Amino acid sequence: MAKEVTRYINQKVVVQLWARAAGRCEFNNCNRALYKSPITQEQGNISEIAHIWSFSEKGPRGWGPFRFNRIKLNELPNLMLMCHDCHKIIDSDKEGKRYSAKLLTQWKEQHEERIAIVAGVDPSKKSHVILYGANIGEEKSKLQPEHAKDALFPDWYPAQEYPIKLSMNWEGKDDQDSYWKTEKENLQKAFARQVHPLIDDSDTIHFSIFALAPMPLMIFLGTLFTDKIPAQVYQLHREPYPTWHWVDGPDSFEYKINQPKSFEHPPVLIVSLSDTICHSRITDILGESVSIWELTIENPHNDFLKNKLQLSIYRETLRKLMVNIGKKHGKSTPLSIFPTMSVACSVELGRIRMPKAEMPWIIYDQNHKHNKFIKALRIGASK
Repeated sequence: MAKEVTRYINQKVVVQLWARAAGRCEFNNCNRALYKSPITQEQGNISEIAHIWSFSEKGPRGWGPFRFNRIKLNELPNLMLMCHDCHKIIDSDKEGKRYSAKLLTQWKEQHEERIAIVAGVDPSKKSHVILYGANIGEEKSKLQPEHAKDALFPDWYPAQEYPIKLSMNWEGKDDQDSYWKTEKENLQKAFARQVHPLIDDSDTIHFSIFALAPMPLMIFLGTLFTDKIPAQVYQLHREPYPTWHWVDGPDSFEYKINQPKSFEHPPVLIVSLSDTICHSRITDILGESVSIWELTIENPHNDFLKNKLQLSIYRETLRKLMVNIGKKHGKSTPLSIFPTMSVACSVELGRIRMPKAEMPWIIYDQNHKHNKFIKALRIGASK
């Protein structure tokens, strides 16, 4: 007589399943920790082992390919680690149509592959996740920690369970002078309190920066980090769907620099990357006696920045441009900056600033309530 198949699962198989799942529910996007209570955080095993192809012939997905070899129903490829809730959900699908064996197998493989990638990352690849958001006009900045953490893999993984939040919650509007002063002071204090100790206490430190705020504030954030501190600045891509992951982009890229005809007037830098800024919008505010420099691309638009190569070329171009402006106008002359550019470009503009060698910057912001550029922040002091 054939040996009766029971629900008993060999302990070696159980250990392998726990290891491959990292003690977390393998139902797609659940990821619940199964080694502690989600309420009291007390340690304990709250896991259940679910069969992909059902142990019972009349179960939701039947025996499938194991009809004539039922002993394999209790082997690793046919098992998923799950919480009680998710196990109940898949087995409530009596016909096995919504949660098919094919779909469950795919989820199992994706979960275990992700765990393998995370566990395989070099320990030196720890990165502190920085979140900075501020109100943009009437729109409140919303940064999701899980989306930011997801964008790190597989190059980095979070150094801490919770990200470092430099934002403040208040009702300030960017058309008010108090907004810029308050946001700048808060950002400076939050950086000193939360980031500086990490930099001072470690020889090997790395940051992953995610920001959604008015451009002058993101530029100022960049000046706090500088390019001396290892960091990766991330860009929010809105098409084809919102993601902080870098997407496919060109293998080469070119930025254009337009110089003024004369260098005798106070310098102005226009950064036209997300849109084109007409020179008349500058002279309406500062007058005709200005020397306008411009950094732009062939076709400025919101989604031009796709990959890290474009960002690297941007930094290199900016450094050379700032040196040239300093030579032509002197280090003590304030530089007025009118930006229209992406998140990552804003932060990187601040990061390339050399505090001791750079002229003072006066950053302007396009304000829709006033329908013009307004003076937002000053970075650096006149000598």
